[in-house]
Amino acid sequence: MENIPSLEDIHHAHQRIKPFIHRTPVLSSEMINKKAGCSLFFKCENFQKVGAFKMRGAANAILSLPATRIAHGVATHSSGNHAQAIAKAASDMGCKAYIVMPESAPRVKVNAVRDYKAEIYFCNSSLQAREQTLRTVLQETKATFIHPYDNYDIIAGQATAAAELIGEIKDLDILIAPVGGGGLLSGTCLSAAYMLPEALVFGAEPSGADDARRSIDSGLIHPSIDPKTIADGLLTSLSERTFGIIRRYVTNIITVDDPEIVDAMRLVWERMKILIEPSAAVPLAAVFKRPEVFRDKRVGVILSGGNVDLDKIQWAIS
Repeated sequence: MENIPSLEDIHHAHQRIKPFIHRTPVLSSEMINKKAGCSLFFKCENFQKVGAFKMRGAANAILSLPATRIAHGVATHSSGNHAQAIAKAASDMGCKAYIVMPESAPRVKVNAVRDYKAEIYFCNSSLQAREQTLRTVLQETKATFIHPYDNYDIIAGQATAAAELIGEIKDLDILIAPVGGGGLLSGTCLSAAYMLPEALVFGAEPSGADDARRSIDSGLIHPSIDPKTIADGLLTSLSERTFGIIRRYVTNIITVDDPEIVDAMRLVWERMKILIEPSAAVPLAAVFKRPEVFRDKRVGVILSGGNVDLDKIQWAIS
């Protein structure tokens, strides 16, 4: 594979982004361990800046650009955590950010991007509209496009979460992370391959958006078409870069249904007293789905984020 991030690249990324991120805690729950039949170590990226692991990749991608390109700013299209991460990272680094967002984007996320002083361009919800609007923005501004996951600097940044976890918790047998576009899972399995080569790495995916599992099973990328899941951070398809890394280094991908995701999320909220979003609960749901895989193992779990739209929670609706 062409120039995938090396261990040195991941270490350099970690040093580069340290002033701009939190070193997030690793937490455990005796009750959840007993219920799961294994020892779980949760890397809590819900406590990361912008509430998600995306800040790591965004910071590394911007800091990896030459000054001549940073001067023109950065741009992306996203309605979620990547939009907030690019906006926040650019603001921290004194760089202009241009974010294309669909008109249907949640107001809470639009407001967060605005708070980070990014310039927002609204468009229709279709991917075609997003890409066309982005092309126009790039032509007008000369900004650099930073893809949310099909970018090796992004992947190296995301890899630092697992690198921190492996460095802190010794002798992990398994690592597991959610998979949408594959940036986080790619980074996770690279850190494991370099730093803990005996460990197994699993991806966890909603059954209503199981394009990564189908892609790995067939050996060809299957695009995500009309995905339906509560885990709205995992709706995108793998890219050539993420598919190549995951196909080589990931042991398997476990799929779970939405009720299983909700049960896992609720368990973390109730027992650990921390707020995670549905996408972050998918790996724990996978542990419960396949107990024979994880029984009596030491398992590192990447909790990817905690950006919950509180207005959409049933108890918040009057």
